[in-house]
Amino acid sequence: MTAGPYLRTTAVMGTFVKIEVLAPNVDCARAVDRAFQWFQEIEHICSRFEPQSELMQLSTQVDVDVPVSAVLYEAVQFAVAVAEETGGAFDPTVQSEASVSYRDVRLNPEQRTIRLLRPLILDLGAVAKGFAVDLAARELRRFENFAIDAGGDLYLAGRNADGKPWSVGIRHPRAENALIDFIQVSDQAVCTSGDYERGQHILDARTADPAGGATSVTVVAKTAMLADALATAAFVLGPPEGIRLFERIGVEGIIFSPTLERHATQGMGRG
Repeated sequence: MTAGPYLRTTAVMGTFVKIEVLAPNVDCARAVDRAFQWFQEIEHICSRFEPQSELMQLSTQVDVDVPVSAVLYEAVQFAVAVAEETGGAFDPTVQSEASVSYRDVRLNPEQRTIRLLRPLILDLGAVAKGFAVDLAARELRRFENFAIDAGGDLYLAGRNADGKPWSVGIRHPRAENALIDFIQVSDQAVCTSGDYERGQHILDARTADPAGGATSVTVVAKTAMLADALATAAFVLGPPEGIRLFERIGVEGIIFSPTLERHATQGMGRG
């Protein structure tokens, strides 16, 4: 292997995923192969845009205990747990013919089955990509210093090429090609949800109205799946309720209001 970092970028899960490994060895390419395979696997299982995905096959069966894979069970279980924790601000269910919520999903951990009490579709978009990032990071753990960037869902291990914590810029939600803030992290995941120029894309599941309490939310957590889900939830909750959620769960975060007022947990400088 060369002395420089090993870098590879692949299009998967509707975005570009970039993996960088510092100080690679002869096993690096194979480990990165396995890391990328997780993105393909999670997409194959958890996509609601693929009719043949395991997730969509589950959605065709109502009021039946359906045995599912360990991956799908863990993703749904996590999504429902976050929905419960946030009082439904985060909700992985999508209305089909009637009003539905996460309460219409029944999990049986002993049998590893999922029962949908009413016709609905599960949307794991706010957890699946983070889940893939976490599984990819597990494949790369022995390299100590590496970065995974899945369209803005990040896991940053160890140190950067300068031997310092990784620096992450937070996109300015109202100014193109500009940053509104930056943070430094090591062995943490970072995920940001923002409305940006394309308009609102996150709905308040409790009202079905566009979420309007925040314009940008960044979460720093031990796992990308947790950071991803909480960023979505806090975008709906807005400040200061979102900050209270972060503090209750034990993660760090920054929320910018529609007027660009900065709200942050204590570990992010000011709250």
